[in-house]
Amino acid sequence: MPTSRRLATATTGAALLVPFLLGCGALEKAADCVRTADAIAESVVDLQRAFDGATEEPGQAAEALDRIDKSVDAVQKETGDADVKKAVEHLDTAVGNVRDSIEKGDEVPDISPVVDAAGELTKVCTP
Repeated sequence: MPTSRRLATATTGAALLVPFLLGCGALEKAADCVRTADAIAESVVDLQRAFDGATEEPGQAAEALDRIDKSVDAVQKETGDADVKKAVEHLDTAVGNVRDSIEKGDEVPDISPVVDAAGELTKVCTP
């Protein structure tokens, strides 16, 4: 087989693989989003538990908020999806509001916006 024909065959083969490889990257990012949303959901459950027994383990709330923040930061750096970014911004704002409430002395702040925003993120990350 002449060199030019081998090159043409290799180029055609590579061109056919590009969409497939890009699709795998998109699937990998979607899977990462789902894993992160799951981790955030677990942290939200921990946050709910911390406020159910806030007098027993007050540090649990801060730890849960820290884990949510860490997960939110990871998603913000990795995503290019507008819906995911919007959900992450809502979650970030909700977490900040809970932190502010705690700092102002609220022993049982309203965490429903955090729960709602985590649900929104889970929804947009689910394929």
